Order: sequence, then structure tokens, then C-alpha cells
Amino acid sequence: MEIYRANELNFDCREDIATIFAEGFTQWLGYFSKDPQVIAQAFAHAFQLEYFFVAVSGGRVVGIVACTDCRHLSLKFNKSELLRHLGWFKGTIAERVLPREFAAPFKNPPKNTGSIEFVRVAAQARNSGVASRMLKTVIAQTSYADFIIEEVADTNLAAMALYQKLGFIETKRRPLSVKQAQRIGINAFVSWKLTKDHSTVLVNN
Repeated sequence: MEIYRANELNFDCREDIATIFAEGFTQWLGYFSKDPQVIAQAFAHAFQLEYFFVAVSGGRVVGIVACTDCRHLSLKFNKSELLRHLGWFKGTIAERVLPREFAAPFKNPPKNTGSIEFVRVAAQARNSGVASRMLKTVIAQTSYADFIIEEVADTNLAAMALYQKLGFIETKRRPLSVKQAQRIGINAFVSWKLTKDHSTVLVNN
């Protein structure tokens, strides 16, 4: 397995990225479609490849992670693409809702900070160290002094354990209302931060 910047691959990886993304997010996007393939097709255009790192094994992408400077967006939605894949009614709603949920800009973007986003691993490659390798590569190959991961579901225990292992510390916990928690099965969203100078992360660990 090797880690690459998505825009430097010698093949078009959008379909693979979209498939992995849909595996992780279709449960949140059920209003628009419960079919992961439809979600993948609707989102494929939106990925800004210059901000994505991908894990590649056997010629296929098996993991994705984005890292921006907190000023640029890793996803940009095109209304015509959303309408084409989701239909006029749901596509119109998606054009209004999805940027707010998946591509909201920082109100006060921190300086010299990388925003790590959309850490996802293909189902067949989970529990094999892919996410750890990707995150270590992002931290080692980018020049940011700090890294943040915003709003991780508190039920995602494996991800939070990994972030702690890599040296991230919890910075914020946003609790949900009882009604929200019952609807989506999450009690809070947790945010994380890592200062590179204090990290002992090594890519080959």
C-alpha cells in the first residue's frame, strides 16, 4: 500500500474516492438516497483532488483523507450535477444543504493550520492500519504547525482512539439535544487538535 496525493495519480480516482465516501456517509444522507451508488455519483464531481491524499493498494484507492489550509474547501458542489443525479426536487435541496454540512468555511480560519477532513477507509481494507498510515503521511508531508479535526461523532470510538494515539488532544465537545441524539444515535461531536512540534508521529511506525 502506498499513499499519494490524489491529483498526482496516473489514473482518475474520483469514482473510487466517491465510492469510499458514500460507504461512510450514506447513512447521513438517506433523505437524498439510501443507495450508496447514487450518493457516490452525486458527490463525485465535488472532490477537490489537490486537497486529498489517497491510499492505493492493487491499483485501487482503499482510503481517503483531505487536508486543507482552513481557507480553501475540499468539496465544491455543482447544482447541475446534483440535479442530474438526485432529481430536480432533492437536487435543489441538496444544493442548499450539502455545502452547509460538508463544505462550510471557517468563520475565523486559524493560521498555519491544516484541517483534516473525511478520513475514510474502504470496507475491505478496514482494521489494517490504512487510516493511521494516511494521517501520518499528511502530518509528515504538509508544512502546517497545527492540525485540527472537527466534529467527530462520539460513537466513532475507533477513530477517536487513533487520533489520541497520534497525539491529538480533545479541544471541544458539542452536545446534541435529546431529540437530535435519538434521531441520529450520537450524543455529541468532538473536535481534536495536534501540534506538530509536540507530535512523535513517524510515517513508518
